Amino acid sequence: MRKTRLGLFGKIFIAIVGGIALGWLLGHPWTPCAWGLKGVNAFSGVFGQILRFIVPLLILGLVTPAIAETGSGAGRTLLAVVLIAYGSTVFAGFLSYFGSALVFPSILAEGIGHLDKAAKVKPLLEIPPVMNVMTALFLSFMIGLGIIFTRAEAIKRGFDEFRTIVSRTIEGVILPVLPFYIMAMIANMTASGQLAAFGVTAVKIIAMSIVLTVLLLLVQYGIACLLVRRNPVPVVWNMLPAYFTALTICSSAATIPVTLRCVRRNGVGEEAAGLVVPLCATIHLAGSTVKVVSCAVAFMVLADAPVSLGQFTYFIFMMAITAVAAPGVACGVIMSSLGLLESILGFTPEQCTMLMTVYVAMDGLGTACNVAGDGAIAMVIDRFFMHRARPGQK
Repeated sequence: MRKTRLGLFGKIFIAIVGGIALGWLLGHPWTPCAWGLKGVNAFSGVFGQILRFIVPLLILGLVTPAIAETGSGAGRTLLAVVLIAYGSTVFAGFLSYFGSALVFPSILAEGIGHLDKAAKVKPLLEIPPVMNVMTALFLSFMIGLGIIFTRAEAIKRGFDEFRTIVSRTIEGVILPVLPFYIMAMIANMTASGQLAAFGVTAVKIIAMSIVLTVLLLLVQYGIACLLVRRNPVPVVWNMLPAYFTALTICSSAATIPVTLRCVRRNGVGEEAAGLVVPLCATIHLAGSTVKVVSCAVAFMVLADAPVSLGQFTYFIFMMAITAVAAPGVACGVIMSSLGLLESILGFTPEQCTMLMTVYVAMDGLGTACNVAGDGAIAMVIDRFFMHRARPGQK
């Protein structure tokens, strides 16, 4: 018989339901439940240590080869696609910041405050990271640019293999255990009485993210259609099949055939579509950035922390770099952002865990925005680069 495979969203949903049930059971004041809650907290503490250990290595293993490949890529068209994808990601971050900072202080006024009040125990296993996040990021720049200028192919091959090791670790160890980690954190919050208020808060965050991603797509296609002198209404209409396919299956790579068909329907040439769509499926993550920044603003508002523009400017530019490099790994954007959330925005491990939960709960939303935005980039590249290379074509 054919087996039905649960996606990450399905596993997270089951983890949330299981965590609520487990937290309700362990919240009773009798001895076996008290010991059970300590065991749950011990597990979450150990896995949290592993998660913080892997994040700098993830950045080093993904960003370094990405920089090296960008620099050694053939032609200015490839570089243009990467720069436009990065610019789109940065713009999405600022759009999400200003929109969220404007709305969340009023709609989350009766939030849940700090998310670190639940019971804690000292981790059974201390696993300090080999370096902090910013060291990993700047070391990635140094090595990646060094590979470009010195043409150190041996080092590049080594980092390509290191990227494979990191990717396999994330996909084979971290992601399978992640639902249990979320279940443990949900159980802890349920037992401490925090979850009821958080459920309402999560719905508000998701609703705001939906509004922001739609607004982002309207801006992207408004600019693209203005540059290529096209009517945006039929252009956006033609991209809807790709949007809803990505929304359903939550995978940019699996949506590539549909995206290619939609982009070609908008008049983009085969050469531009064949370059932009597969490449942007891995480097254009504006929708995912909207989700991360929106959630980050919301959690800082809930914690009564100042939502500083300078602080978020630093965070957005750094996160955009890791976002362009990290999506080769499932949930790569949020995984690579955890260290930045802690080091730049001062998030606690509990806040990072709950942010991950909300992020995964609307996984398809960000993917759909990413995929639909690829069509706007393809139109611009086709108009200003491919046609310039083929002057005889209208």
